Amino acid sequence: MPDFVAALITAAVFCAGLILLNALTCWAIQTQIAPADLAENGMLQYGLALALAGFTWRRALVAQAVPDGGGHAHIVG
Repeated sequence: MPDFVAALITAAVFCAGLILLNALTCWAIQTQIAPADLAENGMLQYGLALALAGFTWRRALVAQAVPDGGGHAHIVG
């Protein structure tokens, strides 16, 4: 997969993850499950979204194994 496509997918996953984590945080604060100090767009949300994006980046760069069975999957780059 080209690096450009991998970067687009990773950016999309980061944005979607941040939106989802902010929605979950807002819901948790409104239902009084989470402490009020847990804010939207906080370090926890950015950290988890960045970890998810990093995982996606690594998965996007994994090359497929050789079809004749002569090789294993490896990291490109």
